[in-house]
Amino acid sequence: MSDHWLVRPRAIRRLWELFIAVLALTVVAGLAIEAHPHFAVERLFGFSALYGFLACAVLILVARGVGLLLKRPDTYYDDDAR
Repeated sequence: MSDHWLVRPRAIRRLWELFIAVLALTVVAGLAIEAHPHFAVERLFGFSALYGFLACAVLILVARGVGLLLKRPDTYYDDDAR
């Protein structure tokens, strides 16, 4: 039986290349669009991409922290009456 195409190293590398290319095009597209920033920091090139990345990273860290608080032992649902 053959491996699924998403677990092949070549496919994974191609997906990373595609994702990076799309992200780079998105940042470069900011040069062609006239922005109307409300704050001075928003005038920086690539600010939206950086802000989005940092927000995503913070959400991941918060989710991991919540996961640690809500984690239960492996035997949590075992029947105690045995």
